[in-house]
Amino acid sequence: MGMTDSEIRERLMQDDAEFRKVAAEHQTYDQQLTTLDSKHFLTEEETLELKTLKKKKLALKDQLYAMVQKYRKQLEG
Repeated sequence: MGMTDSEIRERLMQDDAEFRKVAAEHQTYDQQLTTLDSKHFLTEEETLELKTLKKKKLALKDQLYAMVQKYRKQLEG
């Protein structure tokens, strides 16, 4: 039976420095978004920053997913 995506992510966190770097950057954006989302009012600059952070975070999520899929293909080899 193959590994789940969660198991693959755990393995990559342990073994792959690039995966850890991308995951850490994703987490940083997530924390920044949480901070902005907690504000009752956003300035125009903060609204733009919110949109930019969401796009960057999504791009990193896509990158992490691609790395998981690449690892899965290597396992199935």
